[in-house]
Amino acid sequence: MGKPTGFIEYLRELPVDRTPVERIKDFNEFHHHMEEKHLRQQGARCMDCGVPFCHNGKLISGMASGCPVNNLIPEWNDLVYRGLWREALERLLLTNNFPEFTGRVCPAPCEGSCVLGISSPPVTIKTIEAAIIDKGFEQGWMLPQVPEVRTGKKVAVIGSGPAGLAAAAQLNRAGHSVTVLERADRPGGLLMYGIPNMKLDKREVVLRRIELMEREGIKFICNAHVGDNVEAQLLLRDFDAVVLCTGATLARDLPVAGRELNGVHLAMEYLTASTKALLDGGADSSPIHARDRHVVVIGGGDTGTDCVATAMRQGCKSLTQIEILPRPPEERAADNPWPEWPKVYKMDYGQEEAAARFGSDPRTYATTVKKLVGDEAGALRELVTVQIKWERNANGQFVPVEQPDTERTIPANLVLLAMGFLGPEQGLLKDLKAECDTRSNVRAEYGNYATSVPGVFAAGDCRRGQSLIVWAINEGRGAARECDRYLMGSTDLP
Repeated sequence: MGKPTGFIEYLRELPVDRTPVERIKDFNEFHHHMEEKHLRQQGARCMDCGVPFCHNGKLISGMASGCPVNNLIPEWNDLVYRGLWREALERLLLTNNFPEFTGRVCPAPCEGSCVLGISSPPVTIKTIEAAIIDKGFEQGWMLPQVPEVRTGKKVAVIGSGPAGLAAAAQLNRAGHSVTVLERADRPGGLLMYGIPNMKLDKREVVLRRIELMEREGIKFICNAHVGDNVEAQLLLRDFDAVVLCTGATLARDLPVAGRELNGVHLAMEYLTASTKALLDGGADSSPIHARDRHVVVIGGGDTGTDCVATAMRQGCKSLTQIEILPRPPEERAADNPWPEWPKVYKMDYGQEEAAARFGSDPRTYATTVKKLVGDEAGALRELVTVQIKWERNANGQFVPVEQPDTERTIPANLVLLAMGFLGPEQGLLKDLKAECDTRSNVRAEYGNYATSVPGVFAAGDCRRGQSLIVWAINEGRGAARECDRYLMGSTDLP
């Protein structure tokens, strides 16, 4: 695939980003487009590696290795190298409903398992993926695909994040009448309010796809909070099947003294408020704002990085990010071999911006928060941290152990909790009488997706727990397939 000697002739090249100092002045996407000549050269780097690992989508050591939606990566890399963009788009859309999303926000486990990556920088798979779908929209190739025949079956999809959108798209393709219910005021779920605009543009990318799906016949109903202002049992009566794609939105909290102080917020509260204000016409009108504040982000991962980047754009006075895990190594450790996801140190876009403004990576590792301290009016003023070391307890489990004489006091007017998620909210599941597993996720077997309630299926984070956008799309497509089989007795969906 690609040019036989391309991986020798061409170096890995990424699109040029807007400079950190420039991009923190607005909420526009920070990536520039790469010229076609360079994209074709990057496609040429895809080796004829014999056994490609990039599209296998396997879990190794609990993490994705390769593409969970099984993108036909070598095929469309080769087509891009040859300048056959429309053919590349056709191959890409066979496995991925929304490459414009994954090409922007997926962490690219495919690149972590690229065979070329054993000895050289891997192929720029994610960049090429985004370029293919963007060209598809630019050239007018992305037309609505309306089913020729309707089955007469009605399906309700609860939640319009990546899993819900994937399920809706596939079920509509099978000819069913699909209604997507979203509790927020705009569709998109995590794509709309959980990921900031500079990483995934809402009007130009997310709503563009929603509008295309509406033209294909999918109905979106917003401000429809099933279990609150929409009765769950009525859906079972009025629809032939229901697909749960509510996500894992129950955030992990911080049980320390001072949690109740003004100025302490969950990450999703903060990110949602910021994006909503931006879309409503005034980014500075967000009710949770970092302007002239000492900001501390507790937790790493993509959500922590997005909080850092948002606070930078809001003009914070200082920024610290606290991570409980130790600093990753510069290169793969001996116990983290290819094709596992490489657990190595890197600066993401938010940390790059903080370093450009304040002089260094804002992260402090192997650290936890002991308490939050406020003033007489109940407003957050500072927090106290302590360094920890991970040691095995009597049961052989790694646990954090506080290190003596390492306490530190940090000024803080705004603390953002980005410590992950515990599972789906339980109200709707109780209303449906759907069984949960030991982790409070909806009980539904992977590959089958059927819950304990006949005609109700579950996909994405509400079933598997907090995970990647590509797993959400994988499960949304799978749940649609099994829902179609339930409704029709057989299915042609992949």
